[in-house]
Amino acid sequence: MNRQAQAVIMLLFGGAILKASIGDLYLRYVKEGLRPFLIAAALLLIAAAVMTLWYDLRSPRVHDHDHGDGAGEHHEPRVGWLLVLPVLGLLLVAPPALGSYAAGQSGTALAGVQSDSDYPALPEGDPVKVTMLDYASRAVFDEGKSLTDRRLLVTGFVTQGPDGQPMLARMILSCCAADGRPIKVGLSGNVPSNVPSDTWIEVTGAYTAQTTKDPVNQATVPYLEVETWTEIPAPKQQYE
Repeated sequence: MNRQAQAVIMLLFGGAILKASIGDLYLRYVKEGLRPFLIAAALLLIAAAVMTLWYDLRSPRVHDHDHGDGAGEHHEPRVGWLLVLPVLGLLLVAPPALGSYAAGQSGTALAGVQSDSDYPALPEGDPVKVTMLDYASRAVFDEGKSLTDRRLLVTGFVTQGPDGQPMLARMILSCCAADGRPIKVGLSGNVPSNVPSDTWIEVTGAYTAQTTKDPVNQATVPYLEVETWTEIPAPKQQYE
């Protein structure tokens, strides 16, 4: 692979990253706050590729003359063309965000969450909207004290629990999809039935002291007493 081919691949790679960053596709790979860094990296790649092409095209070419012994022949390693694969992946394939399969393969991330001994009161609202992580943390580490007598609105996707019953889950990221971990919440009461895995639902319910153990890492999984639930489209930001 010569320098011009390398520059073209770099240009395509930078363009693919820029295209993903301008739209919402990048949210399937990284957290929303990393968007400016992706755009900056893409622009640097494009600028480097353009400068490489400009320099290589304007520079006089030096030809090696073959004196019959083959000393002037240079063969570039073809393995370099494998760099085209991630570019094609970004341009042609739009993988879904991590969902029920990833959640089933990993233990609940609540095991690695720092417990807070003093949770603030929930904001006003009926029902009050809380994140999956906030609900699970308060239910386990605060024993539901800050959740009692409140109607709660929680959003997540359906995944199958170890007992075959549906659970609510949502992936949380520290940086990117490579470190994605699930937060899992069991469901009791008006449990959704005949709802396929990876279906996004909005659940209105209340705290319940019921818990179970995640079979993957033996961490505590809290439950939510379901009052009503509604199927919704997948949100733009699927990770917490």
